[in-house]
Amino acid sequence: MKKAFPVYDICSLADHQHNDLLISRFAPYLQKHQNLSLPHKHTFYHVVLFTKGAGKHSIDFKYFDVKPYQIYFMVPGQVHRWDFEGEVDGYIINFSAELFQSFLLRPDYLESFAFFTGDVDDEVINLSEGTGKAVTELFKQLLNEADTPNRLNMDMVRALMLQLFIMVARESAEGVTGSGPNYNYTLLQSFRKLVEKNFTILRLPKDYAALLYITPNHLNALCNDMLGISAGELIRNRVVLEAKRLLINHDMNINEIAGKLNFADNSYFTKFFKKYSGITPEDFRKNPVAQ
Repeated sequence: MKKAFPVYDICSLADHQHNDLLISRFAPYLQKHQNLSLPHKHTFYHVVLFTKGAGKHSIDFKYFDVKPYQIYFMVPGQVHRWDFEGEVDGYIINFSAELFQSFLLRPDYLESFAFFTGDVDDEVINLSEGTGKAVTELFKQLLNEADTPNRLNMDMVRALMLQLFIMVARESAEGVTGSGPNYNYTLLQSFRKLVEKNFTILRLPKDYAALLYITPNHLNALCNDMLGISAGELIRNRVVLEAKRLLINHDMNINEIAGKLNFADNSYFTKFFKKYSGITPEDFRKNPVAQ
């Protein structure tokens, strides 16, 4: 029997809060939504600060040890799960992409923070004790404001969330500079957006270089300088990641997944996946946790 892969929106997780926002202490949220320990996706942005606990959690199949004053950020579409040990507490914010659209003149402002670009390596940050305490106080203020929602309270929530993002970005030495993102950072983000939109049909760096009006060599140099990998590797990594996301959805068989990712046949898909992940699609599907 096929098992549906859960995809949650904010409305399915909240009782009465704003449709674009859910803010809660983590322990009661976890108690209420115990099914979220299984692999699942969100249609919204997701931020969690741990203040107590141990165990592991994963984002897009990369695992992290849970620690007090660890904060993590997720963008819509990523897959994650929890495997906690003992009591766990902290704070959680779920918010839609629309929450800031009418509040900021720059619709891509959140993407200027490294932890909101979808790169897992930038999304989990272990805060210093001082910053951890300051961030905890911001979460407490956010809870107070969210408990009595009205237009002015929501503006204060947005302002406090932006303060939180900037504080964490400063701690991790990432994020927005005083003059805004530089040319190379903006170009890289444009490349990533194009890959996100076209990775099932465009697989070669030259295709993206043409869309960006630069040479393939320029694109490769940019990726190597800023990410330590080639443009081709970034594209292949995105294809493999999507394959993994689809493989844990047992509603689709491997032939269907190969077709969805625009591979000519199952055999070509299997060879590609094994070459770049080190395991066959069938074996990954049997035990994705071990990978």
